[in-house]
Amino acid sequence: MSRVPVVLAGARGHGRWHVANIRRLERAGLVRLAGICELTPLTEQEAEGELPEQSADFGALLDSTGARVAVICTPIPTHTDLALTAARRGVHLLLEKPPAPSYAEFRRMADGVAEAGVACQVGFQSLGSHAVPAIRELVARGAIGEVVGIGGAGAWVRDEDYFRRAPWSGKRRLNGADVIDGALTNPLAHAVATALALGGTARAEDVTGIETELSHANDIETDDTSCVRIGTARGHRVTVAATLCAERAAEPYVLVHGSSGRVTFWYKQDRVLLQRGGHGPEEFHHDRTDLLENLVDHLTTGAPLLVPPDETGAFMRVVEAIRRAPDPEPLPEAAWRRLPGERRRVVPGIDGLVAAAADTLSLYSELGAPWAPRTEHPRHEVSTR
Repeated sequence: MSRVPVVLAGARGHGRWHVANIRRLERAGLVRLAGICELTPLTEQEAEGELPEQSADFGALLDSTGARVAVICTPIPTHTDLALTAARRGVHLLLEKPPAPSYAEFRRMADGVAEAGVACQVGFQSLGSHAVPAIRELVARGAIGEVVGIGGAGAWVRDEDYFRRAPWSGKRRLNGADVIDGALTNPLAHAVATALALGGTARAEDVTGIETELSHANDIETDDTSCVRIGTARGHRVTVAATLCAERAAEPYVLVHGSSGRVTFWYKQDRVLLQRGGHGPEEFHHDRTDLLENLVDHLTTGAPLLVPPDETGAFMRVVEAIRRAPDPEPLPEAAWRRLPGERRRVVPGIDGLVAAAADTLSLYSELGAPWAPRTEHPRHEVSTR
């Protein structure tokens, strides 16, 4: 079998992970790094080997390399146009998350890809975990009774330089274009997408309403401390709480609440804990299928895609609700403190609030956060029917 030629757009920043992953699959004989699209060409050291063809013109690079797959890891507002540039040439896609900064842009991308007849995989790597179908099977056979709700928790640490890593970092809009680079939509987007997927609420039509609480301690436009509660057609709620201002960094997780037990999934570790009445706790570790490898498998053997665009429609409804919500509120100075040696801002008590939100499916204001707005809920509900 000949190796599939791949072009990578965006090879710095998070793109470095894709360089390493493509090289791994190259060594396995599955792909060939045919080209890199960057404004400034990479060195051999950055490319982790012999330099492929490089160009700042994505379309021209796809044409000259004969690429069959494009990996797009560029600023969020560029995703749709680059994806359609590839689709019009019959080039299949691995598109980094979030796939678009608005639901309209997402639909333009997804519809254009479908019309072109190319495959598109959205880069929610957590949905390649074998834990996802395993948890769904546990739920389907009634291991924790009826699902009553799903919580997600992400307490991360990011210094002030993180929000200056690129011109679009921490922005809601840039030069008139939507960006929506917030905690729930970008760094901890996996918590939202995974919680929705485990509850069978992956598609846009599965969402019935969304409440948001968005705030920031850092000097940014978007949110770094936020939560969202999603109503679903299945009748249960999905609440995800996130912060980039944690006192201590913790592994993010999703918690499936059942009437007679619960499942905790630490999605970066592929680790699952099952707790239920009448049984001791059971822990499982799962393997993971790489999403680029799955895309190549789809093209060569017909294997089903793990994360096609329509399976991220519910997540994009959340992005749209955050986009349409009032601008995130700056936390009062009394609500946060700066750690000088680490150049980062911390919200005291936020670690416990994030965990409590996932555990009780409550929003920050309902948990009595002293800085949370005292307005009647729902604060900002978006009907998606």
